[in-house]
Amino acid sequence: MQGDLGLLKGRNTGFVSASQRSKTFCRIHFPGVSAAEWSDWRWQLKNRIKNVKGIERIISLSDDERDALSRGDVVLPLALTPYYASLLDKGNPFQPVRRTVIPVTAERTRSFGESDDPLGEDHDSPVPGLVHRYPDRVLFLTTGFCSVYCRYCTRSRMVGDNGGHRFNVKQWDKAIAYIEGNEQVRDVLLSGGDPLTMSDDRLEALLSRLRRIPHVEMIRLGTKVPAVLPQRVTTSLVRMLKKYHPLWMSIHFTHPDELTPEVNEACCRLADAGIPLGSQTVLLKGINDNVDTMKNLMHGLLKIRVRPYYLYQCDPISGSSHFRTPVEKGIEIVRGLRGYTTGYAVPNYVIDTPGGGGKIPICPEYLVGREGDYVIFKNYEGLVFKYPDPVGAGSESPVHKDAEVVR
Repeated sequence: MQGDLGLLKGRNTGFVSASQRSKTFCRIHFPGVSAAEWSDWRWQLKNRIKNVKGIERIISLSDDERDALSRGDVVLPLALTPYYASLLDKGNPFQPVRRTVIPVTAERTRSFGESDDPLGEDHDSPVPGLVHRYPDRVLFLTTGFCSVYCRYCTRSRMVGDNGGHRFNVKQWDKAIAYIEGNEQVRDVLLSGGDPLTMSDDRLEALLSRLRRIPHVEMIRLGTKVPAVLPQRVTTSLVRMLKKYHPLWMSIHFTHPDELTPEVNEACCRLADAGIPLGSQTVLLKGINDNVDTMKNLMHGLLKIRVRPYYLYQCDPISGSSHFRTPVEKGIEIVRGLRGYTTGYAVPNYVIDTPGGGGKIPICPEYLVGREGDYVIFKNYEGLVFKYPDPVGAGSESPVHKDAEVVR
Protein backbone atom coordinates (compact mmCIF):
# COMPACT_ATOMS: atom_id res chain seq x y z
CA MET A 1 0.00 0.00 0.00
CA GLN A 2 1.12 3.58 -0.54
CA GLY A 3 1.56 4.19 3.18
CA ASP A 4 4.49 1.76 3.07
CA LEU A 5 6.25 3.67 0.29
CA GLY A 6 9.96 3.70 1.00
CA LEU A 7 9.61 1.20 3.82
CA LEU A 8 12.36 -1.14 2.72
CA LYS A 9 14.65 1.27 0.91
CA GLY A 10 18.01 2.54 2.09
CA ARG A 11 21.04 1.15 3.89
CA ASN A 12 20.97 -0.18 7.44
CA THR A 13 23.89 0.60 9.74
CA GLY A 14 24.47 0.20 13.45
CA PHE A 15 22.62 -2.97 14.48
CA VAL A 16 21.15 -3.24 17.95
CA SER A 17 22.83 -6.33 19.40
CA ALA A 18 20.69 -9.36 20.21
CA SER A 19 20.34 -10.63 23.77
CA GLN A 20 20.93 -14.25 24.64
CA ARG A 21 17.16 -14.77 24.85
CA SER A 22 16.54 -13.58 21.31
CA LYS A 23 19.60 -15.45 19.98
CA THR A 24 18.19 -18.69 21.39
CA PHE A 25 14.73 -17.92 20.02
CA CYS A 26 16.17 -17.19 16.58
CA ARG A 27 18.17 -20.41 16.54
CA ILE A 28 15.11 -22.50 17.46
CA HIS A 29 12.41 -20.85 15.36
CA PHE A 30 14.38 -19.31 12.48
CA PRO A 31 17.20 -21.78 11.84
CA GLY A 32 19.73 -20.61 9.30
CA VAL A 33 19.09 -16.91 9.95
CA SER A 34 22.33 -15.09 10.70
CA ALA A 35 22.86 -12.73 13.61
CA ALA A 36 23.18 -9.85 11.13
CA GLU A 37 19.83 -10.71 9.53
CA TRP A 38 18.10 -11.02 12.90
CA SER A 39 19.45 -7.61 13.94
CA ASP A 40 18.33 -5.94 10.69
CA TRP A 41 15.03 -4.11 11.13
CA ARG A 42 14.13 -4.71 7.50
CA TRP A 43 14.50 -8.46 7.97
CA GLN A 44 12.29 -8.19 11.05
CA LEU A 45 9.56 -6.38 9.07
CA LYS A 46 9.80 -8.71 6.10
CA ASN A 47 9.40 -11.73 8.36
CA ARG A 48 6.56 -10.51 10.56
CA ILE A 49 4.23 -13.22 11.83
CA LYS A 50 0.81 -12.60 10.32
CA ASN A 51 -1.28 -15.80 10.34
CA VAL A 52 -2.29 -18.87 12.34
CA LYS A 53 0.36 -21.07 10.77
CA GLY A 54 3.12 -18.64 11.62
CA ILE A 55 2.11 -18.01 15.21
CA GLU A 56 1.49 -21.71 15.92
CA ARG A 57 5.16 -22.36 15.20
CA ILE A 58 5.95 -20.24 18.25
CA ILE A 59 3.13 -20.55 20.80
CA SER A 60 0.40 -23.03 21.68
CA LEU A 61 -2.82 -21.21 20.82
CA SER A 62 -5.76 -21.43 23.18
CA ASP A 63 -9.11 -22.43 21.68
CA ASP A 64 -10.28 -18.82 21.97
CA GLU A 65 -7.17 -17.43 20.24
CA ARG A 66 -7.43 -20.00 17.44
CA ASP A 67 -11.11 -19.22 16.95
CA ALA A 68 -10.41 -15.49 16.72
CA LEU A 69 -7.63 -16.01 14.17
CA SER A 70 -9.33 -18.70 12.11
CA ARG A 71 -12.60 -16.84 11.52
CA GLY A 72 -10.77 -14.02 9.77
CA ASP A 73 -13.19 -11.29 10.82
CA VAL A 74 -11.02 -9.45 13.35
CA VAL A 75 -10.92 -5.72 12.65
CA LEU A 76 -7.18 -5.47 13.12
CA PRO A 77 -4.85 -7.99 11.50
CA LEU A 78 -2.35 -10.08 13.41
CA ALA A 79 1.20 -8.83 12.93
CA LEU A 80 4.22 -9.02 15.17
CA THR A 81 7.95 -8.95 14.59
CA PRO A 82 9.98 -12.09 15.29
CA TYR A 83 11.83 -10.06 17.93
CA TYR A 84 8.61 -9.25 19.81
CA ALA A 85 7.38 -12.83 19.36
CA SER A 86 10.45 -13.90 21.33
CA LEU A 87 8.90 -12.22 24.40
CA LEU A 88 5.72 -14.33 24.32
CA ASP A 89 5.10 -17.18 26.76
CA LYS A 90 4.50 -20.29 24.67
CA GLY A 91 1.98 -21.93 26.97
CA ASN A 92 0.28 -19.07 28.81
CA PRO A 93 -2.46 -17.19 26.92
CA PHE A 94 -2.83 -14.82 29.89
CA GLN A 95 0.76 -13.59 29.76
CA PRO A 96 0.54 -9.77 29.63
CA VAL A 97 2.53 -9.08 26.45
CA ARG A 98 0.89 -12.01 24.67
CA ARG A 99 -2.60 -10.67 25.43
CA THR A 100 -1.72 -7.31 23.87
CA VAL A 101 -0.90 -8.74 20.42
CA ILE A 102 -2.82 -12.03 19.94
CA PRO A 103 -6.53 -11.65 18.95
CA VAL A 104 -9.32 -13.14 21.08
CA THR A 105 -13.00 -13.53 20.27
CA ALA A 106 -13.97 -10.71 22.67
CA GLU A 107 -12.76 -8.27 20.00
CA ARG A 108 -15.91 -9.06 18.00
CA THR A 109 -18.20 -7.72 20.74
CA ARG A 110 -19.10 -4.03 20.78
CA SER A 111 -19.97 -3.03 24.34
CA PHE A 112 -21.72 -0.03 25.87
CA GLY A 113 -20.14 3.30 24.91
CA GLU A 114 -17.71 1.85 22.35
CA SER A 115 -17.24 3.18 18.84
CA ASP A 116 -14.80 2.96 15.94
CA ASP A 117 -13.67 6.57 16.43
CA PRO A 118 -14.22 7.17 20.15
CA LEU A 119 -12.08 10.31 20.31
CA GLY A 120 -13.87 12.03 17.44
CA GLU A 121 -10.65 12.47 15.48
CA ASP A 122 -12.40 12.36 12.13
CA HIS A 123 -14.56 15.31 13.23
CA ASP A 124 -11.44 17.39 14.03
CA SER A 125 -9.67 16.56 10.79
CA PRO A 126 -9.57 19.65 8.53
CA VAL A 127 -7.66 17.74 5.85
CA PRO A 128 -7.10 13.99 5.48
CA GLY A 129 -4.57 12.58 7.93
CA LEU A 130 -4.38 15.67 10.15
CA VAL A 131 -6.17 16.21 13.48
CA HIS A 132 -6.30 19.78 14.81
CA ARG A 133 -7.95 19.65 18.24
CA TYR A 134 -5.79 21.84 20.45
CA PRO A 135 -4.99 25.47 19.55
CA ASP A 136 -1.23 25.27 18.99
CA ARG A 137 -0.59 21.68 17.91
CA VAL A 138 -1.66 19.11 15.37
CA LEU A 139 -1.55 15.34 15.05
CA PHE A 140 -0.05 14.33 11.69
CA LEU A 141 -0.93 10.75 10.69
CA THR A 142 1.95 9.70 8.48
CA THR A 143 1.25 6.05 7.66
CA GLY A 144 -1.22 3.27 8.33
CA PHE A 145 1.53 0.71 8.92
CA CYS A 146 2.78 -0.65 12.27
CA SER A 147 5.38 -3.33 12.86
CA VAL A 148 3.16 -4.79 15.60
CA TYR A 149 -0.60 -4.25 15.97
CA CYS A 150 -1.81 -3.70 19.54
CA ARG A 151 -5.23 -5.24 20.05
CA TYR A 152 -6.58 -2.13 21.82
CA CYS A 153 -5.48 0.31 19.10
CA THR A 154 -7.47 3.55 19.05
CA ARG A 155 -6.96 3.86 15.29
CA SER A 156 -7.76 0.31 14.28
CA ARG A 157 -10.26 1.78 11.80
CA MET A 158 -7.44 3.22 9.73
CA VAL A 159 -4.34 1.07 10.17
CA GLY A 160 -3.31 -2.28 8.74
CA ASP A 161 -5.77 -3.52 6.13
CA ASN A 162 -8.49 -1.11 7.27
CA GLY A 163 -7.77 2.12 5.49
CA GLY A 164 -3.98 2.23 5.52
CA HIS A 165 -4.12 3.00 1.79
CA ARG A 166 -5.24 6.56 2.56
CA PHE A 167 -1.73 7.64 3.62
CA ASN A 168 0.33 8.83 0.67
CA VAL A 169 2.34 11.78 -0.62
CA LYS A 170 -0.75 13.64 -1.82
CA GLN A 171 -2.23 13.41 1.68
CA TRP A 172 1.07 14.65 3.16
CA ASP A 173 1.03 17.66 0.80
CA LYS A 174 -2.43 18.72 1.97
CA ALA A 175 -1.48 18.33 5.62
CA ILE A 176 1.71 20.36 5.22
CA ALA A 177 -0.14 23.08 3.31
CA TYR A 178 -2.64 23.31 6.18
CA ILE A 179 0.17 23.68 8.73
CA GLU A 180 1.88 26.32 6.60
CA GLY A 181 -1.35 28.30 6.45
CA ASN A 182 -2.02 28.21 10.22
CA GLU A 183 0.61 30.17 12.12
CA GLN A 184 -0.77 29.20 15.53
CA VAL A 185 0.51 25.65 14.96
CA ARG A 186 3.86 25.49 16.74
CA ASP A 187 3.96 21.77 17.62
CA VAL A 188 3.54 18.83 15.21
CA LEU A 189 3.15 15.26 16.46
CA LEU A 190 3.94 12.63 13.84
CA SER A 191 2.06 9.42 14.45
CA GLY A 192 0.07 6.90 12.47
CA GLY A 193 0.50 3.91 12.26
CA ASP A 194 4.11 4.29 13.23
CA PRO A 195 6.38 6.87 11.58
CA LEU A 196 9.54 4.95 12.50
CA THR A 197 8.53 2.10 10.19
CA MET A 198 9.33 4.38 7.27
CA SER A 199 12.78 4.52 5.69
CA ASP A 200 15.28 7.13 6.84
CA ASP A 201 14.97 8.96 3.53
CA ARG A 202 11.18 9.09 3.59
CA LEU A 203 11.03 10.20 7.22
CA GLU A 204 13.70 12.83 6.62
CA ALA A 205 11.80 14.19 3.63
CA LEU A 206 8.86 14.87 5.91
CA LEU A 207 10.93 16.25 8.79
CA SER A 208 12.81 18.63 6.52
CA ARG A 209 9.59 20.02 5.05
CA LEU A 210 8.14 20.62 8.50
CA ARG A 211 11.34 22.16 9.83
CA ARG A 212 11.27 24.73 7.01
CA ILE A 213 7.95 26.12 8.32
CA PRO A 214 8.98 29.12 10.48
CA HIS A 215 6.22 28.82 13.09
CA VAL A 216 6.74 25.09 13.73
CA GLU A 217 8.86 25.21 16.87
CA MET A 218 8.98 21.54 17.83
CA ILE A 219 8.33 18.16 16.26
CA ARG A 220 7.38 15.02 18.14
CA LEU A 221 7.42 11.39 17.05
CA GLY A 222 4.81 9.04 18.53
CA THR A 223 6.03 5.45 18.20
CA LYS A 224 6.12 1.95 19.64
CA VAL A 225 9.05 0.89 17.49
CA PRO A 226 11.74 1.10 20.22
CA ALA A 227 9.68 -1.40 22.26
CA VAL A 228 8.73 -3.85 19.50
CA LEU A 229 11.42 -3.31 16.85
CA PRO A 230 14.47 -1.85 18.64
CA GLN A 231 16.66 -2.90 15.71
CA ARG A 232 15.16 0.06 13.84
CA VAL A 233 17.07 2.52 16.03
CA THR A 234 20.24 2.45 13.98
CA THR A 235 23.12 4.89 14.14
CA SER A 236 22.11 6.22 10.72
CA LEU A 237 18.54 6.90 11.89
CA VAL A 238 19.75 8.69 15.01
CA ARG A 239 22.28 10.73 13.04
CA MET A 240 19.48 11.88 10.75
CA LEU A 241 17.07 12.72 13.59
CA LYS A 242 19.68 14.88 15.32
CA LYS A 243 19.52 17.33 12.42
CA TYR A 244 15.93 18.29 13.24
CA HIS A 245 16.10 19.37 16.87
CA PRO A 246 14.10 20.32 18.86
CA LEU A 247 12.78 16.81 18.32
CA TRP A 248 10.98 14.82 21.02
CA MET A 249 9.83 11.21 21.10
CA SER A 250 6.86 9.62 22.88
CA ILE A 251 7.22 5.84 23.13
CA HIS A 252 4.38 3.42 23.83
CA PHE A 253 5.41 0.99 26.57
CA THR A 254 3.00 -1.49 28.14
CA HIS A 255 4.74 -3.89 30.53
CA PRO A 256 8.13 -4.43 32.22
CA ASP A 257 8.69 -7.54 30.06
CA GLU A 258 9.31 -5.16 27.14
CA LEU A 259 12.40 -3.67 28.81
CA THR A 260 14.99 -5.95 27.25
CA PRO A 261 18.71 -5.32 26.61
CA GLU A 262 17.83 -4.47 23.00
CA VAL A 263 15.31 -1.85 24.10
CA ASN A 264 17.82 -0.47 26.60
CA GLU A 265 20.39 -0.05 23.83
CA ALA A 266 17.88 1.57 21.46
CA CYS A 267 16.61 4.10 24.01
CA CYS A 268 20.08 4.99 25.23
CA ARG A 269 21.15 5.57 21.64
CA LEU A 270 18.25 8.00 21.18
CA ALA A 271 18.91 9.73 24.51
CA ASP A 272 22.60 10.10 23.72
CA ALA A 273 21.52 11.96 20.57
CA GLY A 274 19.80 14.56 22.73
CA ILE A 275 16.26 13.40 21.96
CA PRO A 276 14.05 13.72 25.06
CA LEU A 277 12.13 10.47 25.55
CA GLY A 278 8.74 10.14 27.23
CA SER A 279 6.56 7.09 27.74
CA GLN A 280 2.86 6.65 27.00
CA THR A 281 1.26 3.65 28.66
CA VAL A 282 -2.31 2.42 28.33
CA LEU A 283 -3.89 1.03 31.50
CA LEU A 284 -5.03 -2.51 30.64
CA LYS A 285 -6.96 -5.00 32.74
CA GLY A 286 -4.96 -8.05 33.74
CA ILE A 287 -1.85 -6.67 32.04
CA ASN A 288 -0.52 -3.70 33.98
CA ASP A 289 -3.39 -2.77 36.32
CA ASN A 290 -1.63 -3.12 39.66
CA VAL A 291 0.78 -0.89 41.52
CA ASP A 292 3.72 -3.30 41.57
CA THR A 293 3.67 -3.89 37.80
CA MET A 294 3.29 -0.19 37.05
CA LYS A 295 6.04 0.77 39.49
CA ASN A 296 8.41 -1.79 37.96
CA LEU A 297 7.63 -0.45 34.49
CA MET A 298 8.16 3.18 35.47
CA HIS A 299 11.38 2.45 37.36
CA GLY A 300 12.67 0.43 34.41
CA LEU A 301 11.88 3.28 32.02
CA LEU A 302 13.79 5.79 34.13
CA LYS A 303 16.82 3.49 34.08
CA ILE A 304 16.87 3.67 30.27
CA ARG A 305 16.28 7.45 30.35
CA VAL A 306 12.62 7.41 29.34
CA ARG A 307 10.52 9.80 31.45
CA PRO A 308 7.05 8.44 32.33
CA TYR A 309 4.62 10.92 30.77
CA TYR A 310 1.07 9.64 30.30
CA LEU A 311 -0.91 6.75 31.75
CA TYR A 312 -3.99 6.53 29.54
CA GLN A 313 -7.36 5.13 30.47
CA CYS A 314 -8.03 2.63 27.66
CA ASP A 315 -10.11 4.31 24.97
CA PRO A 316 -13.57 2.80 24.35
CA ILE A 317 -12.66 1.53 20.91
CA SER A 318 -14.99 -1.14 19.53
CA GLY A 319 -14.22 -4.57 20.96
CA SER A 320 -12.02 -3.34 23.83
CA SER A 321 -14.15 -3.96 26.93
CA HIS A 322 -11.96 -6.91 28.00
CA PHE A 323 -9.03 -4.49 28.27
CA ARG A 324 -10.68 -1.63 30.15
CA THR A 325 -10.48 -1.10 33.89
CA PRO A 326 -12.69 1.11 36.06
CA VAL A 327 -11.40 4.67 36.31
CA GLU A 328 -10.99 4.09 40.05
CA LYS A 329 -8.26 1.53 39.27
CA GLY A 330 -6.12 4.19 37.60
CA ILE A 331 -6.60 6.51 40.58
CA GLU A 332 -5.60 3.65 42.89
CA ILE A 333 -2.39 3.10 40.91
CA VAL A 334 -1.43 6.78 40.95
CA ARG A 335 -2.12 6.90 44.69
CA GLY A 336 0.16 3.87 45.10
CA LEU A 337 2.96 5.64 43.22
CA ARG A 338 2.72 9.22 44.47
CA GLY A 339 4.93 9.65 47.53
CA TYR A 340 6.05 6.03 47.52
CA THR A 341 8.55 6.58 44.74
CA THR A 342 10.21 9.49 42.96
CA GLY A 343 7.92 11.96 41.26
CA TYR A 344 9.77 11.31 38.00
CA ALA A 345 8.22 7.81 38.05
CA VAL A 346 4.64 9.04 38.36
CA PRO A 347 2.93 9.56 34.99
CA ASN A 348 -0.06 11.82 34.43
CA TYR A 349 -3.18 9.65 34.49
CA VAL A 350 -5.50 10.98 31.79
CA ILE A 351 -8.70 10.14 30.00
CA ASP A 352 -8.81 11.16 26.35
CA THR A 353 -12.49 12.03 26.47
CA PRO A 354 -14.91 10.54 23.93
CA GLY A 355 -16.27 12.90 21.33
CA GLY A 356 -13.19 15.07 21.03
CA GLY A 357 -13.01 16.69 24.46
CA GLY A 358 -9.26 16.10 24.70
CA LYS A 359 -7.15 14.78 27.54
CA ILE A 360 -8.38 15.37 31.07
CA PRO A 361 -6.06 14.60 34.01
CA ILE A 362 -7.51 12.37 36.73
CA CYS A 363 -5.84 12.55 40.14
CA PRO A 364 -6.44 11.24 43.65
CA GLU A 365 -8.08 13.88 45.85
CA TYR A 366 -5.40 15.51 47.98
CA LEU A 367 -7.13 18.86 48.50
CA VAL A 368 -9.61 18.56 51.36
CA GLY A 369 -10.85 22.15 51.46
CA ARG A 370 -10.38 25.44 53.31
CA GLU A 371 -10.53 26.26 57.01
CA GLY A 372 -10.36 30.01 57.52
CA ASP A 373 -6.91 31.21 56.51
CA TYR A 374 -5.66 27.67 55.89
CA VAL A 375 -5.98 25.27 52.97
CA ILE A 376 -6.33 21.67 54.17
CA PHE A 377 -4.60 18.76 52.40
CA LYS A 378 -4.11 15.03 52.82
CA ASN A 379 -0.69 13.67 51.92
CA TYR A 380 0.09 10.30 50.35
CA GLU A 381 -0.08 8.59 53.78
CA GLY A 382 -3.49 10.04 54.55
CA LEU A 383 -2.15 12.52 57.11
CA VAL A 384 -3.90 15.88 57.16
CA PHE A 385 -1.90 19.10 56.81
CA LYS A 386 -2.85 22.75 56.69
CA TYR A 387 -1.09 25.38 54.66
CA PRO A 388 -1.32 29.12 55.54
CA ASP A 389 -3.16 30.92 52.73
CA PRO A 390 -4.94 33.97 54.20
CA VAL A 391 -8.15 34.89 52.43
CA GLY A 392 -7.74 38.18 50.57
CA ALA A 393 -4.16 38.64 51.74
CA GLY A 394 -1.94 41.06 49.82
CA SER A 395 1.69 40.65 48.88
CA GLU A 396 2.71 42.28 52.19
CA SER A 397 1.16 39.49 54.29
CA PRO A 398 3.57 37.10 56.01
CA VAL A 399 3.90 33.75 54.25
CA HIS A 400 5.05 30.65 56.10
CA LYS A 401 6.50 27.88 54.00
CA ASP A 402 6.05 25.11 56.56
CA ALA A 403 2.70 23.40 56.83
CA GLU A 404 1.50 22.21 60.22
CA VAL A 405 0.42 18.66 60.88
CA VAL A 406 -3.17 18.54 62.13
CA ARG A 407 -3.23 15.98 64.93
